[in-house]
Amino acid sequence: MSRAVDPHHDGSPLYVSDQHPAPGAVVSVRVRVPRAAAVGAVHVRTTPDGEQFFTDARVVRRTEDEDWWQGEVLCHNPVTTYRFLLQSDAEDVPAYRWLNGTGVHLRDVPDTSDFRLVTHAPPPDWAQRAVVYQVFPDRFARDETVEPVGDPGGPRTDLPDWAVPARWDDPVALGRGDNPAQVFGGTLDGARERLDHLVDLGADVLYLTPVFPARSNHRYDASTFEAVDPVLGGDAALLRLQEAAHEHGIRVMGDITTNHTGDRHEWYAAARQDPDGEQGGWYVRDDERWVTWLGVASLPKLDHSADGLRARLTEGPGSVIERWLGEGGGFDSWRVDVANMTGRYKGVDLTHQVARETRAAVDRATGGQGLLIAEHTHDHSRDVDGDGWHGVMNYSGFTRPVWTWLRAADFAPKFLGSPLQVPRLGAELVAETMRDFCSIVSWRAWTHSMTLVGSHDTTRVHTLVGDDVDQVRVAAGLLLTMPGIPMITYGDEIGMPGDFGEDGRRPMPWASRDTEDGLWDAGLVKHYRQLIALRHDSPALWGGGMRWLYAEGDVMVFLREHPEQTALVHVARAAHDGVEIPTTQVAGAGAAQGRTPQTAGLDVTGSGVRLAAPGPTVQVWTWATDAPAWEPVPETYRGGW
Repeated sequence: MSRAVDPHHDGSPLYVSDQHPAPGAVVSVRVRVPRAAAVGAVHVRTTPDGEQFFTDARVVRRTEDEDWWQGEVLCHNPVTTYRFLLQSDAEDVPAYRWLNGTGVHLRDVPDTSDFRLVTHAPPPDWAQRAVVYQVFPDRFARDETVEPVGDPGGPRTDLPDWAVPARWDDPVALGRGDNPAQVFGGTLDGARERLDHLVDLGADVLYLTPVFPARSNHRYDASTFEAVDPVLGGDAALLRLQEAAHEHGIRVMGDITTNHTGDRHEWYAAARQDPDGEQGGWYVRDDERWVTWLGVASLPKLDHSADGLRARLTEGPGSVIERWLGEGGGFDSWRVDVANMTGRYKGVDLTHQVARETRAAVDRATGGQGLLIAEHTHDHSRDVDGDGWHGVMNYSGFTRPVWTWLRAADFAPKFLGSPLQVPRLGAELVAETMRDFCSIVSWRAWTHSMTLVGSHDTTRVHTLVGDDVDQVRVAAGLLLTMPGIPMITYGDEIGMPGDFGEDGRRPMPWASRDTEDGLWDAGLVKHYRQLIALRHDSPALWGGGMRWLYAEGDVMVFLREHPEQTALVHVARAAHDGVEIPTTQVAGAGAAQGRTPQTAGLDVTGSGVRLAAPGPTVQVWTWATDAPAWEPVPETYRGGW
């Protein structure tokens, strides 16, 4: 982990002049260099067409404590990588240092963690400001039209033959065969009637797990992509939900499985009936064996080498991706299930082609206003920064490191297929992990990926931290103050428990909202609401960079820096004595304003600021950024090779 006094650069607007450069554009990039780093010269290294090339940076501002250096980068390739070579003539300072996405190095390092500029069309403007609320439709809310007469909350009587009806207050069935069949009866009209809860929280994207007909409550085994499941209310209910959501300023995100369908899907039925016919080629076969997702027999894998399949999915207004998008389509964006496996099997790898074609379909259907998020649970650097997925569900760079910091000492969940339980680590290793994963993708991809503490597939945060609401507050603080698009799984904001994914898919206890039965923590809801409002109101939190100041043991301190505003964030998982941050790192903090309920005035000393906590805490202070103006690109800049 780099020291707080090291030079700093990230891809945010304070350090990069153009967030959405066009091919051939010249972009200015800046490095903040503390005077104590004794840097005498800065050189910018790029690798156009695979060959390294150096340009000199220049000092554009000097203060008592630091220098700002500015250099230029020509976006010669669609993805242009760059790093900085720091030179020193001081006797007690190394003359040769590299600065890349993981920090300062005294030795040569691979290009893997170089900074990146991307010239592909950018994500929609609204996305970076968004807060996503994930809903599992069967468990979120019923509507009155499906309540059994005389038995509100009772088992529905209009379900298909595969379903096992459940009362709204029944426990979740946890048996491998029982769980997918248990249906509590939530509907899309029920979700529409509860949009007030999202408005109250401040969430502005409603993400629905699949809504297509299937033979399970999770519906990742779709039997068609041509209709919305009648159990949820059908096509009309989805359109009513979208219309009402838009009236409240909320976008709706759908969930699509491009890797597989269900074994009852109409395409698969045709493939099984005529394996040598057109649709027989739409599914992967290996030695005449139908390949399935991770060996699950009900999930046959789609073969994207078939032109007809890709056309059916992504070509034209009638394609699966396009027909459900846009005003009156039902959805405004897509999340793609198992995107990391889509188009991949043995010697075939068409993932990037599928991503490009899906992105093109989303752009056509939404006029470039649709967001495309890929599910990915580990290193996703191979699959972003192109013209496909805008970002991923950032399990690797956010969820897992947060788990390792906040999981209870006596509860260690396994993480999405891992054979081992997650360790409990100090903040220094957590920050290193986050920085490593951030460094292998562009700033654009990082900030347009969904950060999440958990999802419908994982342990609930309340259970993860050991039924400690203070630690849930800390988790929410990290979620809503760090870069990325925060995603809240329904019920996390009220303290819903769950040992693992299926156990956490409990019905939302609406009847407890105004009671004291312990199922609905109103204080926690207020905490989420205040943090979301703070994020919406703060350009530093939704659009600023990320500079670590301190990360050890129980304490994290970092800056979110934006040309308009700087935010100092102090997060602790336990009580701790004072941490001193020197003035050189927090210039302007004397004008800070506390922005969270736990935040009093910032303790500014003669040498810096002092941060302490009596227990788990989230504190945020903000002040106006005194940012240097961008210097014009010198006429002598060498823009070619």
